[in-house]
Amino acid sequence: MLKENFKHYQKRSSNCIRDSSVQMNDICIEIFGHLDDCGHCSHIGSAIYLPTWRRRQANVTERRLVGHRQEVCGLKWSPDNQYLASGGNDNRLYVWNMQSLSPVQTYTDHLAAVKAIAWSPHHHGLLASGGGTADRCIRFWNTLTGQPMQCVDTGSQVCNLAWSKHSSELVSTHGYSQNQILVWKYPSLTQVAKLTGHSYRVLYLALSPDGEAIVTGAGDETLRFWNVFSKARSQKETRSVLSLYTGIR
Repeated sequence: MLKENFKHYQKRSSNCIRDSSVQMNDICIEIFGHLDDCGHCSHIGSAIYLPTWRRRQANVTERRLVGHRQEVCGLKWSPDNQYLASGGNDNRLYVWNMQSLSPVQTYTDHLAAVKAIAWSPHHHGLLASGGGTADRCIRFWNTLTGQPMQCVDTGSQVCNLAWSKHSSELVSTHGYSQNQILVWKYPSLTQVAKLTGHSYRVLYLALSPDGEAIVTGAGDETLRFWNVFSKARSQKETRSVLSLYTGIR
């Protein structure tokens, strides 16, 4: 299976696969065949590698971040590129910076694998994460202080999270048992919409370039497109709030 999925790699050594067009100075990323809680193949094992990629250059520096005790199944950079969040099958969520080899924040509240991770583009340091089948919760964290914030039980395993570019809203996709797509208002965590149609776990989520639509992919072999984030609506809400304050003054 791995051989079929990585045909573009031309050299293979023991447990490691190397791309012959990129010189990595005998440093490689381990490939594991483990399936995580949302059905993905965990592609970096229990360690996180941050290589400095230089095409056809012998001297390559890299950092190896060790903390997870089981496979890493989620990674997401913060909007300012200063922090990296990682989730694992060990139910842990870590936050790393570029200066240390140890996590700057450790969260252990989830009761299942943490694959779904999303940084808010509107609130600096705000991180959302979702747990698997035994957890079903979306949790919010203030990574600047380390404090946990809100938590909502979604009723299903959380496979993906993404913030709206235009408003303080969040979309989540789910697996067992409802296979639904939910849109949330933050910080009230009011459920704005519930989208159904997929008959199997919604494993994949992508936001459109304009930030207004999403596309989801599931084990039912379908792609579905949804208009969930309206830029016009968010601008109208902003103007309404400003008008309200103007009227009071």
